[in-house]
Amino acid sequence: MATLIILFATPFFFILIAVELFFNRKRETSVYRINDSIMSLSLGVISQTKKLVIFSFATLVYAWAGDSIAITHLPVDSPVVWVFSFVFYDFLYYWFHRFSHRINFLWASHVVHHQSEEYNLTTALRQTSSSIMVWVFYLPSFVIGIPAEVFFVSGALNLIYQYWVHTQLIGKLGWFESIFVTPSHHRVHHGQNEIYIDKNQGGVFILWDKMFGTFQEELDDEKVVYGVRRPVNSFNPIWANFHTWTSLLVDAFRTKSWLDKIKIWFMPTGWRPKDVELSHPIKKQIAGTQVKYDPQTSSAVKYYALFQYATCVFFSVMFILLALKLEFALSLLFWMCITLPLLTSGLLLEGFKSAKMMEVSRIGATIIFVFIMKNELAPVLLNFVIGYLVLSILLFSTLAKRSFAKAS
Repeated sequence: MATLIILFATPFFFILIAVELFFNRKRETSVYRINDSIMSLSLGVISQTKKLVIFSFATLVYAWAGDSIAITHLPVDSPVVWVFSFVFYDFLYYWFHRFSHRINFLWASHVVHHQSEEYNLTTALRQTSSSIMVWVFYLPSFVIGIPAEVFFVSGALNLIYQYWVHTQLIGKLGWFESIFVTPSHHRVHHGQNEIYIDKNQGGVFILWDKMFGTFQEELDDEKVVYGVRRPVNSFNPIWANFHTWTSLLVDAFRTKSWLDKIKIWFMPTGWRPKDVELSHPIKKQIAGTQVKYDPQTSSAVKYYALFQYATCVFFSVMFILLALKLEFALSLLFWMCITLPLLTSGLLLEGFKSAKMMEVSRIGATIIFVFIMKNELAPVLLNFVIGYLVLSILLFSTLAKRSFAKAS
């Protein structure tokens, strides 16, 4: 249900991106970079589609919780229950979000959403694929008897609301600012400025931040600096998801203290074992001093990556609609065919020469997959896939004649 709601909202997401792009050009505000935006959008596609392939532990917990821990069962047809569920969901989201900024292993997942060094509507779609233990924060909904369908719809609507606040083109909104999260509030949340870090954690209502001491107004004399102080410096969506996880794992391996090997995952964000901090120091950038990661590649490469993303969106929609009818093996292969172009496109945007060979291999593997599975695919879908492959070969053969700048 929630995935379908997000699916139906997706066309409006892209319409609003087009509107923001129009005003961005008109005002000459330069809030978009095509490589950064494609990275954010790619992470969004992977996040939504992987849910249909990876059967999460949270799914089992939610299926069990509805009947096992509820102290009552609220009626699904009551408008009051729907309104209450929406507000209560945001209250629980606030605490999940707040702890995600405070605890290492939760931050390792959530950091993906904060990695972009730009701030625009594509940033809203930059979602993680590596979250764990999220379900713990939402169990109270099931304890008080909120029906599962109401809970999941509340979550989807909460996520949709948060989309529009990821923009620099809307200023402060008067009285609305006192109750609801606005673009101004959320710009603060994405800032790495010392005064802005870990502020404004609410999803829909800013009331929680004002009640629990995490509110910070956007200041006229403190321009928001976006991104994180340990930048990922990559357009590889897989690395973006595991960048911080890898750092924690390496620190846990390096430390000589067995206690620290366990403790590191649950300590405050940024905590490292003392022996590792001394032997392998990490220099964090000061807000406002960073140089944005922007390897120079040709416009042709950027438009090729944009073409790959656009077709991946189309096939992602098909995948979401067909996923429940597919066997696991076929579903996994379908998902890999959607994900791999996003990976190779990211590497092309970084300018790595090896990315050309990876893209050739990826196209070849997709051709083999389509040939093997041609009898399993609907004729219309098969024709679209063949058309996509022909276009990819034509476009990439043109690119192959050009030289790709090597990433610094």
